Amino acid sequence: MAKHEFGIMESAPVSGKRYDEYEPKKYNCISVDDDYIEGIQEQLLIFESFCHTIDISMKGLNYIGITLIPPKSLDAFLTVIGDGAEYADLRKLLIDAKNRNKYVIHYGL
Repeated sequence: MAKHEFGIMESAPVSGKRYDEYEPKKYNCISVDDDYIEGIQEQLLIFESFCHTIDISMKGLNYIGITLIPPKSLDAFLTVIGDGAEYADLRKLLIDAKNRNKYVIHYGL
């Protein structure tokens, strides 16, 4: 089954730098089945994010690429995923990032 991976960036991304490398171990990523992300993809368009670099803004998740999610968008992301058991690990990661004012990196399919 296809997976999306999410991790916490200990250092904030910087302008001019691209985050194109697939590095899930570097960010201690957790996996979420694509079925759970695909089902909420449209709802995720409510939050601001960045595509591979903080110089390219977008909304929601880059489904097949890399997304950088700023701390200010984590509350909206948490609202979309709600309390579902299928999102328990993701919710924990997002809350941790929010409490620490950290960016989240997402690796799409």
